[in-house]
Amino acid sequence: MLNLLNLVILAIALLIIIFALTVLLTYNSLIRNRNRVRTKFSDIQVQLHRRASLIQNLVDMVREYSQHENQTFIQVAAARNAVISSKTPSDSANADNMLTSTLRSLFMVTEAYPNLLASENFKLLRTDIKETEDTIAVYREQFNSIVESYNNTVQTFPTVFFAPFLGFHPEGLFNPIENQQFKLD
Repeated sequence: MLNLLNLVILAIALLIIIFALTVLLTYNSLIRNRNRVRTKFSDIQVQLHRRASLIQNLVDMVREYSQHENQTFIQVAAARNAVISSKTPSDSANADNMLTSTLRSLFMVTEAYPNLLASENFKLLRTDIKETEDTIAVYREQFNSIVESYNNTVQTFPTVFFAPFLGFHPEGLFNPIENQQFKLD
């Protein structure tokens, strides 16, 4: 009888140890994945802020050539501020879409000023913006891939049982509006 009781206690202790190790390993995996999501979002934020600064430089340059395009400048400034103040992937995506739309308007304004288009500073700034757009697209793709991996971890067996209790929930993707990617070619 004593041996059977010892075996039952040992089996229960072993199950508790296995359960605790599973939770511990799951928790550590979730922490690593969540940190990767946050890092990739930070990478996007850095590029969005860089882009916003470049666009402000572009606005200042265009403003020198055109004093009567005030509404476009106001819209660009509002969109730029939205990008800088955004904190979540969803807010950043919305602000990025708004900035892309106003950037189109700004480049339409530049078409009316051949001297501006011929300026070396304008050409360099346009190239910098194009490179930043490409970098944002790469970071967005990497971010969404990391988020997909994280969400798969959070939403699959056996993690789906532990994740909510440990404070882990699915993250949103960084999705621009369809056909919203701005082309500077």
